[in-house]
Amino acid sequence: MAEHPYKNLMPLSPKELSLHHFGAEEALNLSDFQLLFHINRIEDVFTKIRFPLAPHRKTVYDFIFLAEGTTARSKDLHRFEFGRNTFFFLPALQISAHEYMSADAKGFFCHFDAALLNAIFPKAPFYDTFPFWQFSANPLITIHDSLREPILNILNRLLDEYESKPSPNPAILGAYLFALFTELNAVETTSVAATQHSAIRFTEKYTNLLSHYIYTHHKVTDYASMMAITPDHLNKCVKSTVGKTAQELLSDRIILEAKVLLKQTVLSVSEIAFKFSETNPSDFARFFKARTGLTPKEYRRQAVS
Repeated sequence: MAEHPYKNLMPLSPKELSLHHFGAEEALNLSDFQLLFHINRIEDVFTKIRFPLAPHRKTVYDFIFLAEGTTARSKDLHRFEFGRNTFFFLPALQISAHEYMSADAKGFFCHFDAALLNAIFPKAPFYDTFPFWQFSANPLITIHDSLREPILNILNRLLDEYESKPSPNPAILGAYLFALFTELNAVETTSVAATQHSAIRFTEKYTNLLSHYIYTHHKVTDYASMMAITPDHLNKCVKSTVGKTAQELLSDRIILEAKVLLKQTVLSVSEIAFKFSETNPSDFARFFKARTGLTPKEYRRQAVS
């Protein structure tokens, strides 16, 4: 997996992520080791989380296992509402927002640094072995009830080791994670198996290209050229697959990236505007308000309050 182009756009560290989730008064006091690995039961903390969480990007990998209840979380431009017996996987540096968790939510949240697994299994990055960790993958895996107890056993053992005194063993944590991901690798994802239908394949390729090149390419024609198809054909593929035009998806991506920059950087609105357009920053402000109902400055005040 090539280094992602957003690596230097100030993703949130685990400590900053804790502030983003809980606010200053309830933020977790994470030790140096907890920056590398952390796991908790959802029911122990979710009532303190300040939902809805604004779009953000972070330095660690994370997953949720929802044993009970429902929740809604996004991965890039896609929103996922899911419930019992379901995992949600989010790679480092990918944009996510989290809308809510139901009052009966139970399960586990875990984040970890890639170094934890790559130190134990150095031959290849772990995300090459487990495709659900890849940027363009479906983030959801739902397990059958027959696998529920074995999975909960691994998660509870991770939590027990994490809370052990005087300190947890990184090798044991890494081995448990590897065992968990190996179990899940054999489970079908909740989405329909990938089809070879050309419209879907072109749409998936387009959204993947948007995630990598939105800071340098701002026209649908640029992406059609990369894909060696006409803009009209690309638009028809996208429209038939997701019900939006190719331009609408491009605009959605710009808004998503702008929200992250407004929330996580000190760049001025003009500086952010010029990342996506060479026109007058006031044009960008009007575009942003038309899509969100807020000016960039209003969104920033709301997001950082």
